Amino acid sequence: MPTITDVKLDFKDVMIRPKRSTLASRADVDLNREYTFKNSKKTYSGIPVISSNMDTTGTFEMADALSKNRVFTTIHKHYSIDQWKDYASKCDKEAFNHIAVSTGISENDFNKLRTVIKEVPELGYICVDVANGYAQSFVDFIRKVREEFPNHTMMAGNVVTGEMVEELILTGADVVKVGIGPGSVCTTRKKAGVGYPQLSAVLECADAAHGLNGHVISDGGCTNPGDVAKAFGAGADFVMLGGMFAGHDQSGGELIEINGRQYKMFYGMSSDTAMKKYHGAVAEYRASEGKTVQMPYRGDVMNTVQDILGGIRSACTYTGAKTLKELSKRTTFVRCTQQTNEMYTQFEQK
Repeated sequence: MPTITDVKLDFKDVMIRPKRSTLASRADVDLNREYTFKNSKKTYSGIPVISSNMDTTGTFEMADALSKNRVFTTIHKHYSIDQWKDYASKCDKEAFNHIAVSTGISENDFNKLRTVIKEVPELGYICVDVANGYAQSFVDFIRKVREEFPNHTMMAGNVVTGEMVEELILTGADVVKVGIGPGSVCTTRKKAGVGYPQLSAVLECADAAHGLNGHVISDGGCTNPGDVAKAFGAGADFVMLGGMFAGHDQSGGELIEINGRQYKMFYGMSSDTAMKKYHGAVAEYRASEGKTVQMPYRGDVMNTVQDILGGIRSACTYTGAKTLKELSKRTTFVRCTQQTNEMYTQFEQK
């Protein structure tokens, strides 16, 4: 069988080399990006950090909070049509510039998507989300959504190879989600043995997308603001975060107390917890590919937002990038030694 022997890298395998900078302060860095999308022809303006469409992070409450900082939220697909209508009647309409409605790829999912967009016409972004973006049924669904909603901006994934990114963009996706298995509550790599080191996936997929005037989202694998900066340095147009946005007031998940400390439940959408919640049980033909963890309660998400954005600004000052757009052009990655990797992992586990 064919074997790829080239070295492939995760975020922990590299650091960003500093370069001479004329920036006097982190406050001088502009994190706003503006993109015009290939297929919808619409323009996005904002800070391209995204809260994941898991039901513990992709909530209406999260969208209200993040949109105030022009940060994006992909709303999870399990809200009802009535809940969407209620949200639309109460929220700041500016929020719709920074949120997407999520969907799976079944016929029921498509019918619900059509109804939600009809009832909430302010929605301009659609996130088509499946674990395996290599299925022909997924490609066919992308084509179907593009035909039905030609003027909506579509995010779609997940994949990890350049050729599949190109196919999805040519089929109708505007932004392709990149990442299989890197998330903190995803166990696909252990259960299925399938995946791709995230940094290399972003580097290769961004190159493929940009050649077609498309865009990519680095989805998963970021455990700290430095990882987010590395994803942008690798060419990601957006960076999607799950665990980093979990455990807050605006996050979903049950709040529990253990030995006097508060925690919020956080789980992958292919976990036992999620499948029992939404489908009654794990189907006999499949295995759970996610886990459930107790995330320490962290209060208001805005404190975390400022920490993330501050870290990205710091990376820009170290590399001399006056804008987030310049960061990928100013980034040089340095591979770490095995000893450095082990120290990094030990630090993350504390």
